[in-house]
Amino acid sequence: MFYSSESELENNQSAIEEFFENTLIKSNLKTLHGTLFYAYAKPANAKMALVISSGRVEGTDKYKELLWEFYNNDYAIFIIDHQGQGRSYRHLKNKHKGYVKDFQDYSADLNQFTEQVVNAHWQGNKALIAHSMGGAIALHYLATYTHDYKGVFLSAPMLNIFTKKVPRFSTTLAVNIAKILGFQYSYAFGQKNYIPLNFDLNVLTSSEIRYKQFRQTYHATPSLQLGGVTYGWLHAVIKFLPSVDKLNITIPMYVAKAEKDEVVNNTALDKLANSHENASIESFKDAKHELFFERDEIRKPALKSLYTFCESINL
Repeated sequence: MFYSSESELENNQSAIEEFFENTLIKSNLKTLHGTLFYAYAKPANAKMALVISSGRVEGTDKYKELLWEFYNNDYAIFIIDHQGQGRSYRHLKNKHKGYVKDFQDYSADLNQFTEQVVNAHWQGNKALIAHSMGGAIALHYLATYTHDYKGVFLSAPMLNIFTKKVPRFSTTLAVNIAKILGFQYSYAFGQKNYIPLNFDLNVLTSSEIRYKQFRQTYHATPSLQLGGVTYGWLHAVIKFLPSVDKLNITIPMYVAKAEKDEVVNNTALDKLANSHENASIESFKDAKHELFFERDEIRKPALKSLYTFCESINL
């Protein structure tokens, strides 16, 4: 199995860019609300397909290294930029503002993408690979729509917001009041337009080179940039999250937990895994939130677990 490494990442950039520009097929999917960007690639001897549901702020461009790696390991890959981020349509005049009207709109998009794009180009076994917000989207999709996915690999799924020292009740009350007063399109308290934080201030990864490449990608293409969340986005999330506990996922599930996550609440991940007999959970030592963009000593074991999981369901 091939693993991309930090030490070779700069040397491999030309190969990664060549793959991204010339191998990856890019197109757009028209939905009732707007146009979504997506991409896919199928190696000649693909063993199965991996369909990626990325996290908030993320998109296809950020996943270049991972897509290239999956492709070189003979996996067909499909990825969609969720509404309001990446190269997909933005809801508001200020395109930096994170907003969604209803959280379930995300899973409706994923269903349309699966039916009209993935299933049109791939008829073999497939798995959902979902990170953070994309994990919540994937879970709702799997419990709501008819599908034939063989399994789902969840990387630090957003099942509960990490509110640190602020009580959840206080956060919910403040967001509900803001929505009632008509501030759903306004930034939530402390949120602002895209700002590239220095590496030593970030809570996403401990891999300096991968973090810097992410920031360089967004600097080179400003249209990818997304700022903080609005009260409307928070309201949609807070309204949706309690339903996660009631979702019944019948296919095999693997939950990858980041030990030092400061973005999502890990207690909710344990609860999800314990409530499903078909679920496995693993905590990755010293990992921050973005397992796919971590240091090699964290990222490689996480990817090994992903590949082992995929092999177990590819029957």
